[in-house]
Amino acid sequence: MGFQEKQGRIVPTETRFLNRTDAGRQLAEQLLPYANQSDVLVLALPRGGVPVGFEIARRLLLPLDVFVVRKLGVPGHEEFAFGAIATSGIRVLNDEVLASLPLSLAVINVIAEREQKELKRREQAYRDNKPPLQIKNHTIILVDDGIATGATMRAAISAVRQQSPKNIIAAIPVGPISVYQDLHEADKVICLLTPDPFYSVGLWYEQFNQTSDDEVRDLLKKAENFIEAPA
Repeated sequence: MGFQEKQGRIVPTETRFLNRTDAGRQLAEQLLPYANQSDVLVLALPRGGVPVGFEIARRLLLPLDVFVVRKLGVPGHEEFAFGAIATSGIRVLNDEVLASLPLSLAVINVIAEREQKELKRREQAYRDNKPPLQIKNHTIILVDDGIATGATMRAAISAVRQQSPKNIIAAIPVGPISVYQDLHEADKVICLLTPDPFYSVGLWYEQFNQTSDDEVRDLLKKAENFIEAPA
């Protein structure tokens, strides 16, 4: 794996995605067997997973919804996750990461409570009080723009699993090979790039600007035209 310095940033010399739209289109090609199936739904993890999921839903003519998950970040280094929470009160903690951190249960609970408030805010903002799509007995394509520790995706899979889906496919543009190989919670995992060394998700995109709430709402609104969502 080669790297070079470009405008003060260390970037890989190998293939990267142009942006999340590009990543979604490439993932969609790997998911064509699920196209236009009445029992398949695309659930995207906001914010960054929504542009990726939008392209999958558009290519495959499938309903799109968000599945809100919040990362539990290390104080002072919030991008480094020690766990995550998801809808239905699911909490997933990375024991390996926590073993190296001086975080008490009280601190973990404070962080989780703060993120729970943001999780509820996002659910209300994105859906505009519309109920979520029904997961039971459906094949769920669970999408994010990448994984690092895997905590966020594991929390999402655990929460989705509680709603009795037929099966769960984790669809991810990029992630470390170790996390990809250990993501046994999903019935199937599709990951296009598994670089080693990995460093970070954003390193594998030419453009990795933050996705806004307005963009999420806009994409969900546009996705309503793809297909009538199943009851």
